[in-house]
Amino acid sequence: MSHDIVADALNEIKNASRARKEKITIKISSKLLIEILGIMETKGYVKSYKYNPENNSVEIHIGNVKECKAIKPRYYVTKDEIEKYIRRYLPARDYGVIVISTNKGLMTHEEVLEKKIGGSLVAFFY
Repeated sequence: MSHDIVADALNEIKNASRARKEKITIKISSKLLIEILGIMETKGYVKSYKYNPENNSVEIHIGNVKECKAIKPRYYVTKDEIEKYIRRYLPARDYGVIVISTNKGLMTHEEVLEKKIGGSLVAFFY
């Protein structure tokens, strides 16, 4: 395990999905990872997740995930530059989600475009 909890967790989810596993347990978590999993759950890429504060682990029931990765380095984008990164990271216009950290919390790229704000790119999945 490296020091990037989000990148490691998303990599484990992707590998488990490719191995056709339905459930995995990630041994270390963070608030950022929990918020990303919440976005993945609302979009249907994760069926459910359960955080266990006793041993700081997360149990995840995997949904329909083809690819999920952390974006490194975490580029800062303005509202006008988001379109360039949508073309770079997502396979099609209305397919997939980019998670962006803003001063109003984590949001999807659709919410950021709707509110016309910028932020740092964190992860993408489809």
